[in-house]
Amino acid sequence: MSLNGQGLRNWFAVRWSAFLLSFFIMALWETAVHVFDVKPERFPGVMQVLRGLWELIRDGRLLDYIVASLFRVTWGYLLAVALAVPLGIFLGTKPFWRMAVNPVIQFMRPISPLAWIPIALLWFGIGDNPAIFLIFLAVFFPMVLFTTSGVAGINPTYLYAASNFGITGHEFYSRIILQAALPEIITGLRITLGTAWLVIVAAEMIAVKNGLGYLIVDARNSLRMDQVLGGMLVIGFIGLLLDNLVRQLERLPSVRWKRLKQ
Repeated sequence: MSLNGQGLRNWFAVRWSAFLLSFFIMALWETAVHVFDVKPERFPGVMQVLRGLWELIRDGRLLDYIVASLFRVTWGYLLAVALAVPLGIFLGTKPFWRMAVNPVIQFMRPISPLAWIPIALLWFGIGDNPAIFLIFLAVFFPMVLFTTSGVAGINPTYLYAASNFGITGHEFYSRIILQAALPEIITGLRITLGTAWLVIVAAEMIAVKNGLGYLIVDARNSLRMDQVLGGMLVIGFIGLLLDNLVRQLERLPSVRWKRLKQ
């Protein structure tokens, strides 16, 4: 009971500290704008940004843009993970194929997904599909590497024990391989989700006519810097929520057990 109470106090302390820090940054921001007499069209204050956000909320555009961005990220991200994790497990358990395929993955991985924008537009045109394609590219290759690394690094003792107990086939991959590599896979899920959210915003500035990235470009063209900064704040806040959502997977018993053991 005392441990639970201490954990609850720590949780509130961390959240309260984060709130105070955020409040301090916004107060400093607002003060600096007034002290240095910065023109709103160059860098608006906090209150102006909040008014700009309220305008977007009131006319329904902000919710529509958020839903559009999340739709594209969800499809591109889940499609990439659904293909990357099985491929990573296969490569992690097959050294020959891992060495054969690794140069191709290492060649493709450093190419920025944004470099694919002209090809995506040529193949898919304007709309959701090019953005989903760019998200897929941003997530797929790093996720394959995270999964492959996690599987290849499994303690051989686990594999020997599974063999001694006659665990083979689907059961071997689901109960031994996947469970042992899960911490590294979850780390990959967190990092690639952040990358996906970053790329979708950039892609929406070019390839679509809605979404948070489009909001920033449209507001810039309309000289609404308050809505530009408001869009940036919303992007950062949603990114934080997505990261916290994926972090909940770290509470899985197999993940917590392995980290405690380490």
